[in-house]
Amino acid sequence: MRRVRAGALSHEGSKALSSPSAGSSLAAYGWGTALENEFTSYRAAGLVPGRVAAVDRGLCDVVTESGPQRATFGPVTGSVTGSTAGSDDPVAAPCTGDWAALRPDGPDGRPAVAALLPRRTAIVRSSASRDSHGQVLAANVDTVAIAVSLETRLDLGRVERLLALAWESGARPVVVLTKSDRDDDTASALERVAAVAPGVDVVACSASTGDGVDVVRAVLTGTVVLLGPSGAGKSTLGNALLGAEALATDAVRDRDGKGRHTTVRRELLPLPGGGVLIDTPGLRGVGLVEASAGLERTFADIEDLAAGCRFGDCAHRAEPGCAVLAAVEDGVLPRRRLDSYHKLLRENEWAAARTDARLRAERNNRWKVVMREQRRRYQERDRGRGR
Repeated sequence: MRRVRAGALSHEGSKALSSPSAGSSLAAYGWGTALENEFTSYRAAGLVPGRVAAVDRGLCDVVTESGPQRATFGPVTGSVTGSTAGSDDPVAAPCTGDWAALRPDGPDGRPAVAALLPRRTAIVRSSASRDSHGQVLAANVDTVAIAVSLETRLDLGRVERLLALAWESGARPVVVLTKSDRDDDTASALERVAAVAPGVDVVACSASTGDGVDVVRAVLTGTVVLLGPSGAGKSTLGNALLGAEALATDAVRDRDGKGRHTTVRRELLPLPGGGVLIDTPGLRGVGLVEASAGLERTFADIEDLAAGCRFGDCAHRAEPGCAVLAAVEDGVLPRRRLDSYHKLLRENEWAAARTDARLRAERNNRWKVVMREQRRRYQERDRGRGR
């Protein structure tokens, strides 16, 4: 199937760039009065606005008022994450969804990204190298559509992980159960997922038959990003929402139900009824990066139960008077969910410690205490055996 790139973007950078006006084509990509006012100082410096549609090997496709442009970028200026961009931190680099200030006459004849506007939201996961930097999957997103295939076994732990990522971004998560035509008990799946997604819309659809697509469309607003593993049906759902075969799709493998990573980069496309869609490659793994707020929202039920614990710093492991453990014993809270909560908290603590010396020291001290206690127990056991 022929792959249609975002907005059929041209690689030519010689077209003249102009300022957005009323009825601007940028409005279809989310441009409005607030952004126009924010851009005043950039315009005074001779820069023009655009939205990054895709990034590829040091170049990016940018939608501007005069049409799509292929622009260069290097270290850029502007506050994108609350700190100054232009460093080696990959979080500060342009990504799909960014609003950019372009210099029409770049050094090689192409437009060049001179600055990025502050991001309202940003979906950040840990980098593939697992270093202290994160990787931005999409910026300025309003709704995160987490695609979960009903063709394979439900992985509630993965759903919780993606929900934490989405809540932490500042956007609103929605869980979309795809391929409902392949499942005999969609109602049960909806109930199971809703139980681990407090405060989140959970909907089901079959993009291939069209069943439920209108319901999905109704709960997705603004700039929407599709997240999920390969084979979850993101691109097929995206085509249903776009009303056209704009995104390449492929079948999953029969032997393991996994996809083939048909989408190879993030792309941005306007939706026919308003709003913007960002399709993303399948996520093999999603590491959290300092997602404390996201975890609190994802596990709001556990946080509510914790308010009844005897100790304010209760870890919900073996402490007396723990309301969370009591809920597990009473069957109110599944043990699996509490285990998932502990797992993601440990991962989040480890990620935070990589960039915070104080947290890293506290973490190391706790491990030392654990190891000393473990050695003490071994010594007492050995003495009891007469060694």
